Amino acid sequence: MNKDFWGKIQEELQETIGKNNFTNWISPLEFSEVVDGVAIFNVPTTFLGNYVSQNFGDIILFKLNTLNKGITRVSFKVNTDDLTKKSNSKNEEKVSKSTMKRPEVIPGAPLDPRFTFDSFIVGKPNELAHAAARRVANGTAVTFNPLFLYGGVGLGKTHLMHAIAWKLSNKRPDLNVLYLSAEQFMYRFVQSLRERKMMDFKQIFRSVDILMVDDVQFIAGKDSTQEEFFHTFNALVDQGKQIIISADRAPGEIKGLEERIKSRLQCGLVVDLHPTNYELRLGILQSKVELYSKQYPDLSLDSEVLEFLALRISTNVRVLEGALTRLFAFASLVGRHITLDVTQDCLADVLRASERKITIEEIQRKVSEHYNIRLSDMIGPKRLRTYARPRQIAMYLSKNLTSRSLPEIGRRFGGRDHTTVMHGVKRIEELKNQDGQVAEDVEILRRALEA
Repeated sequence: MNKDFWGKIQEELQETIGKNNFTNWISPLEFSEVVDGVAIFNVPTTFLGNYVSQNFGDIILFKLNTLNKGITRVSFKVNTDDLTKKSNSKNEEKVSKSTMKRPEVIPGAPLDPRFTFDSFIVGKPNELAHAAARRVANGTAVTFNPLFLYGGVGLGKTHLMHAIAWKLSNKRPDLNVLYLSAEQFMYRFVQSLRERKMMDFKQIFRSVDILMVDDVQFIAGKDSTQEEFFHTFNALVDQGKQIIISADRAPGEIKGLEERIKSRLQCGLVVDLHPTNYELRLGILQSKVELYSKQYPDLSLDSEVLEFLALRISTNVRVLEGALTRLFAFASLVGRHITLDVTQDCLADVLRASERKITIEEIQRKVSEHYNIRLSDMIGPKRLRTYARPRQIAMYLSKNLTSRSLPEIGRRFGGRDHTTVMHGVKRIEELKNQDGQVAEDVEILRRALEA
C-alpha cells in the first residue's frame, strides 16, 4: 500500500467522521509503511496517537483492510524527525508569529456532525435549556456561569453540548473551546500524574476560553480528580471564562460530589431537560422522516405510524430515532410500504422493551405540581407538614411504581436514609385507610403517572 491509497482513505474518513474531527485528528497523521501486517503512522505527539488509536483506530483499520487484507493492526509512533525540526525552529516561530490571535488547537472529544442547533427539535420540555444553550453559543458574555444542563438519558444534553461547540467554532473561531467528557478529563489528569506533566495539564485547561464537560457525575467519588476539577473551575471563572456542564441529575443530587463543587455548580444557571412529551416526540420523528425521505425516495409510510411510535416509545429519544432508522432500513430492504402492521412486526422487541417506565423524577414533579409546592422544597430538608406529606406520598409512589430500591429512592430524595423511606411508605399506607383525601390524592397521582 502506498501513500496514494492513504489519500483515498482520508477522503472517506472525512465523510464518515466530519470535517472538524478529520482536521483535528486524522489530518496530522502521516502514513509511513506496512510491516508484518501493521500499518504504521507517524504522529506529532504521543497524546494524539493514543487518542486516535482509542477513538478512530477501528475505523481506520477497517478502511485499510478493504484495500489490503493483510493489514491486521494499526500503530502510531511519534516522528522524532519532526520533534527535532520543531526544536531547531523554536526561535524562528517566536519571531514569525502573526499579530492576529489564532486559536490554540487543544484536542477534545469528537463532535457529532448531526448534533447541531438546526437538528435540535424544541418543545416545552426543553425550551429553556435550548434558549440558554443558544445564548452561550453566541460567544458573548452571559450573566450565568456555569450553565448546568441535567436530565435523563436521551433527552438532549449531549446534543446541546455539541451544538454549542459547533456554533462557537463557526461564529467565534478566535476562542479556544474545549469539549470533553468527565471521564476524559479524569483520564488526562491521571495520565499527567503518571507522566509527571501536571504543569502542562494545568496550562492546557486554564488556557481555554470555554470549557465544556459532559456527564460530570462520573467524577463523583474520585477525590483527586475532583480536587483538580475544582481548581480548574475556579481559575477559569476568576478569568471570566465560560463553563458548561452536563449531568444526569441536579448538582445537589449527585452522591459523592464534594459540597464545595456542588455549591460552585449551583451558582450559575441550572436547567432541567424534562422528559419529552408526545408533541415533541412527534416533531422529532417528522424531522427525521424528512431526512430519510431523501435517502429512501421510493418509500412511504402511513401517518398513523409516527403517532403510534411517539405514543409507545416515550422514555428515550435515542431509542425512538433508532426505531425509525430500523423501520426505514427494513422497508427498503424488503420493498414494503410502511404500515402500522409492518411497524409492529419490525419493532416488536423495541416496543416490548419500551413499555412505559415511570421514573422517580417524574413522580417528584407530578407530586410537587399536584400540591403546588416547589420541587426543591419537597426533596429538601424542610420538615413542615406542607412539604413532608407530599414527600412521603412521592416516596410511596416511587416504591410502588418503580423498581428502584429503598436506598436508591432515599438518595433521590436529598440523600435520605432508606429507613426514612420505609417510614414514609408505611405512613402513607396507614393514612390511605384513615384519610379519604390522602387516598384520593394517591389514586389521582397514580392514574396520572400511568396514563
